[in-house]
Amino acid sequence: MVILLKKNPEKSQLENLIKWLESRNIEIHYSEGRTRTILGLVGDTSLVDIDLLLALDIVEDVKRITEPYKNANRQFHPEDLVIDIQGVKVGGGHFLMIAGPCSIESQEQLLEVAESVKKSGANMLRGGAFKPRTSPYAFQGLREQGLKILLDVKKAVDIPVVTEIMDISQLPLFEEVDVIQVGARNMQNFELLKELGRMPKPVLLKRGLSATLQELLMSAEYIMSGGNENVILCERGIRTFETATRNTLDLSAVPMLKELSHLPVIVDPSHATGISKLVKPMALAAVACGADGLIIEVHNDPAHALCDGPQSLTPRAFDELNQNIQQILPYAY
Repeated sequence: MVILLKKNPEKSQLENLIKWLESRNIEIHYSEGRTRTILGLVGDTSLVDIDLLLALDIVEDVKRITEPYKNANRQFHPEDLVIDIQGVKVGGGHFLMIAGPCSIESQEQLLEVAESVKKSGANMLRGGAFKPRTSPYAFQGLREQGLKILLDVKKAVDIPVVTEIMDISQLPLFEEVDVIQVGARNMQNFELLKELGRMPKPVLLKRGLSATLQELLMSAEYIMSGGNENVILCERGIRTFETATRNTLDLSAVPMLKELSHLPVIVDPSHATGISKLVKPMALAAVACGADGLIIEVHNDPAHALCDGPQSLTPRAFDELNQNIQQILPYAY
């Protein structure tokens, strides 16, 4: 349920209303936007008398929310959420450019890529230390060593970092990571999501291979219900009958998610297509349809990459892509 308040509600009446609702074991989410203020009610609101609420001087309207996700619902938060990551903002007109290799292979490799992508305009570095692979014989990442390399490069280049977590047991290793990524395979690892909800650290939540938008938002709800509202949604392609590309990039998800939720939405064209020559057109299309950012795989030697080389851009190609993005960004916002 959402209570829309009149402009400049009388403070004592508002406090009395909140106390009355809380006495009925209802959790209150207070949201003050540029044009209106709302109270989002979470809990059993079936016994709340809407007519009684409408009779209050400070109440303009009351609406019941039928969607099962409450915290992630735009009706609770009319204004776009802006997340600040060590001075880098995403959402609400702030564009986030994440770039880096799929997998961390060495200190020299990551440092070279990090310096290059930052120079080209990336404001966050990605790099996988723990790698979920379909085959148990494929390169699984450098694990703890890779995470140490990532944090060393973060300090050397002065750039925030994002990397993927695989299991709750790894959480202590991620204290200095700026954004924790939950991959497509873990989108419905609810125990992990609940733990991340108890942390103040931003979470990059990727859509599962066959997940609906509602399922993605329900996964975000798991995190947000624990108190952590700093969730970034990521469209990274879904599995369809098409085999020409690695996955099918669902760009309609971007405007649809922004209609349903106030959370920032970014796009991963690298994993979505699996083909480096398709990354640029899909990235530009993502910007044009209103994405709040991109996450691009960049490798200094894609032909010899230990993971996902065919979908990685070279630093030079990334630089050209970012120049094109800057040309169309003013028209996308």
